[in-house]
Order: sequence, then C-alpha cells, then structure tokens
Amino acid sequence: MKSIRIQVLITFTLIVLTLNVKAQKGYELGGWLGTSYYFGDINSTLRIVKPGIALGVLARKNFNNRVSIRTSLNYGRVAADDADSDNNFERNRNLSFRSNIFDWSNVIEFNFFNYEHGHPTYNKTPYFFGGFNVFHYNPTAELNGTRYKLRPLGTEGQAIGQEYGAVNAGLILGGGFKFDINRTWSINIDVSTRFLFTDYLDDVSTVFPNEAELLANRGATAVALSDRSLVEGLGAESRQRGDTKGKDKYTFFGISIMRYFGGIECPEISKIRY
Repeated sequence: MKSIRIQVLITFTLIVLTLNVKAQKGYELGGWLGTSYYFGDINSTLRIVKPGIALGVLARKNFNNRVSIRTSLNYGRVAADDADSDNNFERNRNLSFRSNIFDWSNVIEFNFFNYEHGHPTYNKTPYFFGGFNVFHYNPTAELNGTRYKLRPLGTEGQAIGQEYGAVNAGLILGGGFKFDINRTWSINIDVSTRFLFTDYLDDVSTVFPNEAELLANRGATAVALSDRSLVEGLGAESRQRGDTKGKDKYTFFGISIMRYFGGIECPEISKIRY
C-alpha cells in the first residue's frame, strides 16, 4: 500500500507542474460499459476469473490540454470460487462469493500529449490517473440453491453488531487512451484498479471461528457458509481461512463515449486589448 501511495503522490505532483499550461477548457459528460473483476483471498494469483458486467456515468472538467478531474458513478459485479484455483489449500477450502459493487470514484487525469477536441493533430493521447473511491458492497454465497448475504452471518466469528461495514473506500490507479470521433464526441478506453482499505470484499480475511459459538450466535446457515472445506479438520478453530497481509482489490475495464461541452481558449496574442 505504501508504494501505491507514492505512485498517487507522483501523479498529483506531475499534475500540479502542468497547471499553467494554456489550452482548451470545458466539460465532458458520458457513459461507459465494460467488465469488472476481483483480486483477493479467493483469487490470490491475480488471474482474471469470473469477470462481471460493469457500467457507469461520468463527468470530466478540463483545466487545460493536459490536466482534468473526473468523477463517476459506477456499478460492477465481482465473483470468485476456490474451485477454480490451482492451489490445493484453496480448492479444499471450497469458499466462493459474489458481490454487487456501487462505486463513486474521483480522480485527477494527466494526458501524456497535448489533447484538444477538434484539433487535426492533437486529438488523441494516452493518459493516466489517480484518486480515491467510496463503494458499497455486499458479499453473498449460494447454499443448497439459495443465495445468502454473508456479512450478517459473521462467518469469521465477528460479534453481533461488530460485523465489517457495507461501505468502504480505496485508492485508484489507472490509465488508458482517448481519441476524438469529431470535435464533439470522443472515445476513452481505460483500465483502473481500486486498492481497498478492507479485506472483506470477499468475506474472507482471518481464521475459522469456533463452530459451537458461531452456531449459538448465528445459526446453522452461518456455520455451513463459514466452513465449506472438503478436508476434515481444515476448518478447525483458529486455522487459516484468509490472508490478513493484503487487502482486496477490484478492477474496472471499460470503453466510454464522451460528449464535450466547451471551446478552445483564445491565445493571449489574439485577445482584444483596451
């Protein structure tokens, strides 16, 4: 996480150094469609598994031809299953989850090249961005044909009233490529990862709880969804269930179509003097 913070700081520093660049200003509005996928305790090898639908709406304010800020409201579905793992422990642990994510993201973008809508030459550029997000999530799992919300079940022995929250936040890093269709419309293609402040996006983080206590406090469904292991003894109290050393992540990949509202600022030499 420290390296991520350093990268975000570098991004903001580069942006500040370009704030005096003279160029077009204006706003952009648009929408995007793509896919979302998750990395964490149930997908520990950073493979792209069970990608889900993702989409959103976004707005961008351009300060000049290099720097802009962007805010977006996004939806994505993420999922993973230990059955897809190549790791023996994970396959025998046999956990799975699915979650709908509602995400509010805010980033500062930096264009590698000068970018001006409608310009015959400066009408495309790669870009990168950094910022933060706030999101709502609700991990679920299926048992005997019924899907259950996992957070209220305290599957790792959380005391009643001390379950992890349904809202959390993270840092964003991403990059992409944008190009004009014409002066008004443009296409953006980008990928961005959220480095979360929680390890419970997948409901898995620490150790297996005491089964008798979980049964008394939460019931048989909680016990069944807490320990789904295929090997006797794997789910014994205090044995590893997840990995607390790292937080979860999810990634959006999408294609946006943007509508530009604004004009090209006149050069100083062209402005009328009185």
